[in-house]
This record gives sequence, C-alpha cells and structure tokens, in this order.
Amino acid sequence: MGARAAPARGARVEAHVRFWHTTVGKKAVMAVTGLLMVGYVVVHLLGNLQVFAGRERVNAYALFLKSEPVLLWGVRIVLLVSLVLHVAAAVQLAALRREARPAAYAEKRPTVSTWASRAMLVTGAGTLAFVVYHLLHLTWGVVHPAFSHEDVYGNVVVGFLSLPVAAAYAVGLFFVGAHIYHGGGAMYRTVGVSNPRHAGGLQRAAAVAAVVLALGYVSMPIAVQLGWVRP
Repeated sequence: MGARAAPARGARVEAHVRFWHTTVGKKAVMAVTGLLMVGYVVVHLLGNLQVFAGRERVNAYALFLKSEPVLLWGVRIVLLVSLVLHVAAAVQLAALRREARPAAYAEKRPTVSTWASRAMLVTGAGTLAFVVYHLLHLTWGVVHPAFSHEDVYGNVVVGFLSLPVAAAYAVGLFFVGAHIYHGGGAMYRTVGVSNPRHAGGLQRAAAVAAVVLALGYVSMPIAVQLGWVRP
C-alpha cells in the first residue's frame, strides 16, 4: 500500500512541476496568488480603517491579532509563499515573452492592451517596493520616527504627519491600484472568459475594486494631513 502511494505522490508532484513550467501554469499561479493577496488587502483595509474609530478600537484590533499567533503567522506564511510564486511567475513570463520576440518592433502600436497591461512589470515593481517600504515603516518600525509595538494608532498618525511620507503612500497606492486593475483583467482571461459581455463586466469590476482599495488606503494619510485624525 505504502509503496503504491509513494509513486502516486511522485507522479502528482511531477505533474505540478510540468504545469508550472508551462505558460498557462504560470498565468494560473499568478491568478490564484494574486486573488489571495487581493483578499488579504481587502481584510487588511477593513482592519486599518478602524483608525477612524479612535486609538482604543484599532489598538484592540491589533492586540487581538497578536493574541492569535497561529492565525497571524499562518496568514503571513501564505502571503509570503504567494508573493514569491507571483513574482517568480511574472519574471519568468516576461523572460519567455522576450525570448519569443527577441527583436523589438520597428514601430509599436498597441491596439487592445491598456496602459496598465503594457506597464504590468512597472506597476508590479512599484507595488513590491511600496510593500517593502510599508513593512519597514508601519510593521517593523525601521524607518518610523517614533514606532511603538503597543500603539498602532500612534504609529499611523505620527507616521503620516510627514507630508513626504503621506505623498510616498499616495504614489505607492497608485501602483497598487494599477496593478490590481490589470491583474483583474488578466485573471479573467486566464480562466478562459472570452465572452465580451462578461469580460467587460469583470474588467469594470476590477477597475472599481482597484479604485476603492486605493482610495480606502490613501484616506488615512489624507485624514492625518488634514487633521481629521489627530495624535
């Protein structure tokens, strides 16, 4: 029984590896990991918006997360694996496109692709840079002027009192929104939605999600800058 199970598992692993090495496989991995990360972005936003409810509310939320290490680290591990797979697939797909078209077009005239699609790697790189900065700023406190592990509210308010920092978040969230917009469009093509009526609706849904998420996050530095949320 055990001898037969081992080859079966090996065959499944080999099939998964072969799938990864295909273009369709890489696009599917990007779609799934992208959906996981966007789901986290939505939940993270709902948690962070509690800063508008005051210091006690958002700090209690942060304390709850710290009191659930299995949940917290489980989510972090899933996100880290998703991020690594997403970036690896994106870089490898870009390399495959360059190999398939080693000579640049004499005159490039995009027809059906959007600016976000053509700039996918740029918005992806901008999003990744923003995520790293955000972690250094409000998660680890490395570049925060007065970071406290116990006062999330204070970290947010003090961090966004700096106009350059608030502006950096606005720029970073522009990249995030653009990447989500393109990713949503790419995802429906990956799963095989070819009906223009359905595709158009999904693309509009991706645009709405991108705008709502970006505005939701940028509302916090704006509120601090305008004095609506105070230390």
